[in-house]
Amino acid sequence: MKADARIAWILTRGSHRREWWRISLTAVGALLATGFALAAITVAAVAGQVSIPYAHGLLNQPGQRAGVVVTLLLLLVPVLGFLGQCARIGAVHRDRRMAGLRLAGASPAQVRRISALESGFACLAGSTVALAVVAAVLAGIGHMPPPAAWVAFVLVVLAVPVVGALVSALALRRVVASPLGWVRRVRPDSRHRMLLALLVPTALIAVALFLLADRNSRPGEVTVPFLVLAVVLLTGAGAVWLAGATASSMGRRLTLRAKSPAVLIAAGRLKDDPWAAARTHAALLLVTVVGVGFVGVRQVLLDELHRRSGYTAQDLDFYTTGIDLAGTAVLVALAISLFGLAVGTAESVATRRRGLAAQTAAGVPRTILARTLLLETALPLAPAVLLAGIGGMALHLAYSLLVTPEAVPSMLPLLVPVVVYAACLLAASASLPLLRRAVDPAELRFT
Repeated sequence: MKADARIAWILTRGSHRREWWRISLTAVGALLATGFALAAITVAAVAGQVSIPYAHGLLNQPGQRAGVVVTLLLLLVPVLGFLGQCARIGAVHRDRRMAGLRLAGASPAQVRRISALESGFACLAGSTVALAVVAAVLAGIGHMPPPAAWVAFVLVVLAVPVVGALVSALALRRVVASPLGWVRRVRPDSRHRMLLALLVPTALIAVALFLLADRNSRPGEVTVPFLVLAVVLLTGAGAVWLAGATASSMGRRLTLRAKSPAVLIAAGRLKDDPWAAARTHAALLLVTVVGVGFVGVRQVLLDELHRRSGYTAQDLDFYTTGIDLAGTAVLVALAISLFGLAVGTAESVATRRRGLAAQTAAGVPRTILARTLLLETALPLAPAVLLAGIGGMALHLAYSLLVTPEAVPSMLPLLVPVVVYAACLLAASASLPLLRRAVDPAELRFT
């Protein structure tokens, strides 16, 4: 392990300048993960009832601070997915280096371990910067956490690189590097794992419904949030499964019936690896479910607060600040997921750069390849986003009937899937500049 770490450090320092953008993205992901974790520790370290001159009193009560801590910790989920995307694209850019290690006698497992350690070093840089920023912010506002919180800070800074390396190792577990300079992925059948992902939240829903039917249970405190979480997970898992299943079905059908060159090429790609879209869009679809439900719940809450009398302006600021904080968390998670989608699309282009160069050399126009790249994202994502929107809308309607059964539910949440879908296409189009470099016929020298 010590030798692998030394090799990884040497390779990181000697990375080509074109690879530094990958290292920078990994460091940014680690910085975000560390920042969220340190912020959660800072809020959790506040003891008892206090008076904090921020967020209109939202951080004064222990129970309210617990909600803020949970929100910050949930933001780690899209960040970890983003780190996994960075690890995959990193493996492709280092294929010749990995082949050189194999020629020197390294095993495939050792090559993957070295690549994961490279990501760990990048994560260590990002987590260190995050600690410095958080310390400067705390010093600027004059807040000094207790010594136990600083110990937790150090543990988080050390744990994030370890988690980043583990996420990279997990992302690279199917990557096999051969001494001949090829990098290929072993694509397992993901259907059984997707069925398991559907069964787990279904079981959670069944348990929650059983508790709701129990007269001795208190659904308002435990069961309803439990049921909401299960519905979100079930809808998200179903949307991910639908993305993969749609990609497989469209790939087979369009390969036989498509007349457009762009559609035909995209269909071939979807047919060869239908679950690539599901892996890339997983966090994004889950955020879409939460986003649609949040917009609807937010509208119901605001209407109810303005309808009731007896609330002062300070009380309304307290509630609206909490709602806006939750909305900010959803937007941050969406931005991170879109960034991960852009990285995943760039990884797909980098993986196929030799094939794209061969198509260009054979006379395929670059505009056709650009349309193909967008179709690979648009075709499987459309039904998945639709299902995610239906799941989020179901949460909104259920909450609206529970709080204000006489009111007409707002249709504003229906705009969220449309906005998310358009943002996904924009994120995918961000890889088009990389496509211009990938179709360079000079890439054929390395086939």
